[in-house]
Amino acid sequence: MSTKDWIEKDYYKVLGVSKGASADEIKKAFRKIAAAHHPDRNPGDKKAEARFKEASEANSVLSDPKKRKEYDDARSLFGGGGFRFPKQGQGGASGFEDLFRQASQGAGGGGLGDLFGNLFGGGASRRSTSRGPRRGADVEAKANLTFEQAVQGTTVSLRTVSDTPCVACHGTGAKQGTLPRVCPACEGSGMRSAEVGGVFSVSEPCPDCNGRGLIVDDPCPDCDGSGRGKSSKSMQVRIPAGVQDGQRVRLKGKGAAGEQGGAPGDLFVEVSVAPHRIFGRDGNNLTLTVPVTFGEATLGADISVPTLDGPTVKLRLPAGTANGRVMRVRGKGVQRSDGTRGDLLVTVEVRVPDQLSDDAKQALQAFVEASHQANPRTDLFG
Repeated sequence: MSTKDWIEKDYYKVLGVSKGASADEIKKAFRKIAAAHHPDRNPGDKKAEARFKEASEANSVLSDPKKRKEYDDARSLFGGGGFRFPKQGQGGASGFEDLFRQASQGAGGGGLGDLFGNLFGGGASRRSTSRGPRRGADVEAKANLTFEQAVQGTTVSLRTVSDTPCVACHGTGAKQGTLPRVCPACEGSGMRSAEVGGVFSVSEPCPDCNGRGLIVDDPCPDCDGSGRGKSSKSMQVRIPAGVQDGQRVRLKGKGAAGEQGGAPGDLFVEVSVAPHRIFGRDGNNLTLTVPVTFGEATLGADISVPTLDGPTVKLRLPAGTANGRVMRVRGKGVQRSDGTRGDLLVTVEVRVPDQLSDDAKQALQAFVEASHQANPRTDLFG
């Protein structure tokens, strides 16, 4: 990360802590934000993902004593977004020297040289001649699951396409038999110092080599000098139990390969779940509507209820059960991450027959008359 980014961002504000916060306070603040905004807990929520990345960036600086000191020095010198020039009469260059020395007190007070060394990672005269490892890119994939597979978990076959080092040039970008040369502009570091306002400089990617640190005079014809190719890979991926339609499952280290020994990226699988013919879902609970007759609802009955992954279960229907009543069958829902399971929520639907025989009509008429005598309709709204 460049010093310019440090100047423009208030990491203490991002984490909601004071500038004098202890390491433990910083850790607790980050964990609280991470718990609420982690992408795994907020699938598809771009704002939550951005908030998590912002907090992770702030934590990576403030939790490291050395980085935190450099960050504080930079913010102190540049005023958290604007460089504070010395007032007239401070003596020109010596005024700048005094200003920089004051801003760097507590860090050795070494003036311009030491201060810029702290800010820009070792001083303007020091340049790294080797590029460090670079993490591989994340890869996106999609998986279509049945309702049962989403509830119970499953293993699916996926085929992904991602960037990989070019096979012909082994990632160098140079034609076979040739080698790239070190960029003379940045001396292989991939970065260069650019003056800002004629007073200080910041690091930015070298435009001559596009940040690679190497220049290819004779490009590889297979990758056009980029050093990257496309890799198609088939793999078996385990989808955990309980995923929902539209959820993105993160599989760490299953993405594109890294460069220069860097870690591979991650694989994000977007899950599409087909609806079930009779079952629905409410979080970790399964839902089911069961039709019953008027007589069963009125007199009570034992009814058989299907389950998603096992035999039917007996459910006792109390006498006088109203239409729309929800009954619970414990432990027959979706498996949670801790191994426990949700419930099956059964909604009772009282079915009214379309046709009745003469005997049934007479019996029902007798029931209505008897019910009316015991509970006249004039009492219903009394």
